[in-house]
Parts: sequence; structure tokens; C-alpha cells
Amino acid sequence: MSEKRKAYILQAALFATGLSGVVAEYILATLATYFLGNSVVQWTLIISLMLFFMGVGSRLTKYLFQHLFVWFVGIEFLLSLIVSFSALSTYTMVAMHDYIGVWIYGLAILAGTLIGMELPLAMRLNDRFEAFHINVSNILEKDYYGSLFGGIFFAFVGLPFLGLTYTPFVLGFINLGVAICLLNFFPEILKSKKRWLLNTSAFLLTLTMGLGILYADDIVLFGEQKKYLDKVVYSEQTAYQKIIITQWKDHHWLYLNGNLQFSSFDEALYHEVLVHPAAFLSGHPQKILILGGGDGCAARELLKYPSVESVTIVDLDPGMTRLATENTLLTNINQGALSDERVKVINKDAFNYLQDHLGFYHLIIVDLPDPRSIELSRLYSAEFYRLCYNHLSANGVFITQAGSPYFAPKSYKCINKTIQQAGFTTLPLHNQIITMGEWGWVLGTKHDASSTTLRNRLKKFDSEQIPTRWINREAIGLITSFGKDYFDPTSDSIKVNRIHDPVLPNYYRQGDWSVY
Repeated sequence: MSEKRKAYILQAALFATGLSGVVAEYILATLATYFLGNSVVQWTLIISLMLFFMGVGSRLTKYLFQHLFVWFVGIEFLLSLIVSFSALSTYTMVAMHDYIGVWIYGLAILAGTLIGMELPLAMRLNDRFEAFHINVSNILEKDYYGSLFGGIFFAFVGLPFLGLTYTPFVLGFINLGVAICLLNFFPEILKSKKRWLLNTSAFLLTLTMGLGILYADDIVLFGEQKKYLDKVVYSEQTAYQKIIITQWKDHHWLYLNGNLQFSSFDEALYHEVLVHPAAFLSGHPQKILILGGGDGCAARELLKYPSVESVTIVDLDPGMTRLATENTLLTNINQGALSDERVKVINKDAFNYLQDHLGFYHLIIVDLPDPRSIELSRLYSAEFYRLCYNHLSANGVFITQAGSPYFAPKSYKCINKTIQQAGFTTLPLHNQIITMGEWGWVLGTKHDASSTTLRNRLKKFDSEQIPTRWINREAIGLITSFGKDYFDPTSDSIKVNRIHDPVLPNYYRQGDWSVY
């Protein structure tokens, strides 16, 4: 084989390892976000840790003078094993320990160190085939190209279709494949005995990784089950989130990324407050927009109104809306609302939908996850609420879930103040939900009427006209009454949440959720 051909093979190997390396970073960052929360912090920490220790790994290679080829192959073996079992080992650790940050960060440090050793060793190996300036250029070029393809693979193939369980095994087999190819395309570098030992090791690694794939679902389920009190009956990793459904007796709990969304035991205490006060104030709503609400429960309540002509649900995750349409556990709860001919589902970012769409609605309901991250706080910003305001008809009504007014009072007040900043007259609401604690919503109208006027209008609510399981005229009086501001009497210092100044996630994290 010519020297030029050998150089091409080595560079192709670096393209593959570049792809594998960057996806390993993304996998660990995603795992850290899922288990430790706060995506911005976790992605920053994981990427920074891995880059730093790539530098450490690069430094370590200057102390290697002999057997460079064996070192390179050995590193690929180790990476194939570490990366392949990164997710499975993390799920296993979750079952045994309360805090697994040390494990995930440890994997990032180890993987980063090994990845950092790849490039310097590859350059030194390729030095015999190409001149120095061409060698450095070609090696770095192929590695960076691989990183781009790795990012595309993770975003559009790995996470959406293979999930966090199987994507690491693809990377592991890439690293292992690189090692096997180099062993057999460069036979003259190693003596036959060493090459036989390394090929045998590769075979054993292949068997180990194959067993990992075979038992992956059982291991993940074991780890997931330890995280939840009740039996896990459904688990799916979509392109956007981890969906879990658990069961206790005849009731089911829906979790997104480990956070409870509702329980069939008492979800009416949430969804009836989310829908009926706003629907009553809007008069006879005909066109309704739900932002979020992919579980279909808010749509179920809206379809009880004879005046409703159309309900548009804008939910980012097609996996969630598909599940709410097809899975009998959810369709039994939402009564098949998403299959109703009056309901239209659009899988799109809510902010982008409001920017791109020109329609007007009599009622806008926002039922999104809590603003625990920067990306979610964008959907609780003054800019977002102003878009909602602009899409309401003259007498339209707006309502959003707003977290807990007692467990996270600063967050709740920030949402209320931000909605007011967008031009709404607001009316705070709250209710005790057994499985979620004291929860809150903020209702808004375009009218200049005061909160007292809105509260008095709601007292005329007639539950006899619309079939409900909990809410009635007496309940309206309870959900609109807060008493004195006991938990956080200072409101003047609360800032408005804006896209360029996302204060809300910090307020949310300051909440004392431990008392629940």
C-alpha cells in the first residue's frame, strides 16, 4: 500500500473519531441536563470540562515515545467502551445514588482526556507519510469536518431516532471500527502476536457492546424505575424531551424530563382552572389557541363549549402530540380530544408560531413547562406575552400556568408583572392540587377593567351550563382569593422577564420546592 493511501486511511479514521468525539460531548451534556437540570449550566460545564481535559490529554502524549500505534488503538478501545456505556452506566448509577453529578462529570473528564490524546498521536503517526505542514492541515481538517457531521447526526438522527440509549453504541462502534481498520490496514507496524492480541480484544469488546445493546432497555428501565415512586409503564426519548408515564392503582402520572405534568388522580383541579375561568370571561369563545398542552387535557375541557369552532394546539414535540392521540392511557384521560375534527395540531415553537401567524383568537391558553431554563423563559417573556396580546381579539382573554405562588413566589410575581408589562389587566389564580401542591395561573384581558372587576365577573360563573368535575361558583371564590402576601411580601424589586434579561429562571430556582 502506498504512503499516500495510508495517509488517506489515517485521515478517514480521524474524520470518524472527530464525529464520535463531538457527539460524545453532546450525549454527556444531554445526560447532565436530564438528570441534573439547568441545560445552560450543564452544557457549559460538560463542554468546558471536556475541552480542558482534551488539552490535558494532548499534553500527556508528549511523554509517550514508543508504541504510538498501540497507544492510539488502545485509546480507541477505551473510548468505544466508555462512550458506549455512558448512558447505561448513568442510569445504573441513578438507581444507586441520589446525586450522580460526580459520575457524569467524571465520564466527561475521562472521555475528554482520551479524545485529546487522539490528534497528537495521529499527527505523529501520519508524520511518516506526509510533510509536516500538510500533515497538520489534513489531520485537523478531517477532525473538524467530522465534528460537523457528528453534530448533524446527533441532532437529526441520533437523538430523535436512537435516543440516549442506543446513540452511544453507534459512537462506540465507530471508535472500535477505527481501531480494527488501523490494525488490519497497517499490519507491518505490529508483530503478528500483538496484532492477534489486539484483534482478540476488539472481538471481546464487540461482544460486550452487543450484550449492552441486548440488555439496554432493561438497564434503562431499572434506572428509570428507581427515579419514580410508581411503576413506569411507558418511556420514550423524543427529539425534545424524555416522556415517562407511571401507574399507581388505576391512575397515571405524566412526566416530561423528570418533571410532573399531571396525574389522572387530580388533573381536573389543574385543567378546569386553566380553562373555565378564561373561557367564561371570553363570553362564547369560537377560535381558541393553546400553546403547549400537547397532552390534550385543556382541549378536552374546551370542547365542552358549544360555541367552539376551532382549537389550534401548538406544541413543539410531535412525539407528545402523537402519544396523546394514539396512546390509550392518555386518550382515556383526554377523551380523544386531539382526534376531534375541531382540533388542529401544529408542531412548532410557540414563539415562532405567533411571529409567523396572522390569525386572531377569542381565547389563548398557555400550558407550558415551568420556566426552569433560559430557553423556556423565552416563552414567559414580555416579548412573548406581547405577541399573545396582539393575537387576541378585542374582547379576548389570555391565561397561562405560572408555577406555584407559594413554593416559588418570586417566579410567580415575575410572570404576573411581565404579563402586565405586555399590556394585560391581570387576575392571579391559584388552587391546591394534591399531587403538585399549591399551583398558580395568571389570567389577562385587554380591558382596562381592574382585577376586582374581573373577580366580580367571575363570581357569575355557572357550572350548570358546562359539565365539570370540580370547579363551580363557590370554587371561583376560592381560587381568586389569596389573603395577605405572607411568603414574599416584597414585590417592588421583582423585575420583568425579557429575552435579553432572562431573570425568571433564577427566581424559579430561588423557590423553596423542598417544603412540598
